[in-house]
Amino acid sequence: MGNDPKIGIKGRQLIDDPKKLRTLVDEYSWHHQIDLGQGITTPGRDLSARKLESLQLPSLTGKSVLDVGAWDGYFSFAAERMGAARVVALDSFVWQNYSKDPFELARQTLGSTIEDLELDVHEIAPDTVGKFDVVFFLGVLYHMRDPMSALEAVSSVTDELLVMETLTDMNFTRRPAAAFYPGSSFVGDETNWWGPNTAAVVAMLEEFGFKDVRVIGKQGLLRRLRTTGNNLVHAVRSRLSTTAIDLSLSYAVSDRLIVQARR
Repeated sequence: MGNDPKIGIKGRQLIDDPKKLRTLVDEYSWHHQIDLGQGITTPGRDLSARKLESLQLPSLTGKSVLDVGAWDGYFSFAAERMGAARVVALDSFVWQNYSKDPFELARQTLGSTIEDLELDVHEIAPDTVGKFDVVFFLGVLYHMRDPMSALEAVSSVTDELLVMETLTDMNFTRRPAAAFYPGSSFVGDETNWWGPNTAAVVAMLEEFGFKDVRVIGKQGLLRRLRTTGNNLVHAVRSRLSTTAIDLSLSYAVSDRLIVQARR
């Protein structure tokens, strides 16, 4: 199970000196943009507030929430702020291979009492983490070498609602399918493995017992064509640049998908 909830007590030792806080924030590399108060927001590359809005979350008041792949913890802290009764931030890859310090600093600064748990996605099960009303699985699926078993693990601890955001590919076919990215062939990142299409994501969730799978913000044909065109421009420019990451042309047909799956 997660750490003793009393660990959150250290989060009450607030850093009330903006200069000291700014110095600490600048020591780390951030992924999320977290408003820490005192006029300071962490300089992450993820447009976290915009993504939170796009998730179209229902009320979390009184709910238990598990945030899988928590990273700096933005969505964990957001769930707590939205009234969740219990929040567990879970990560292993980022915290063990890069740093957990940004998460710890944010928790301390915000006076948060959310719990944390370092565990691999494939180790998630009712007997290791318990069950939760709501599970966040944001930006993780395409990093899994075995996405089916990862999704099965996450599904096994979801009592009511699974909220998933993921990279998608091969949306030109209605048949469930996925693109495989060997090595660092997709945007130069060797941790990107699979780009399932929308049909595959929906089918996998239904396979694991979700009765109501809803795609959020589904793109119409014109918007999809515009997205593909913009991606293609980025891919071509990257190949002409001597400094940018060389984007494969497959990047042009990739997209992002948000799904809410209910039992």
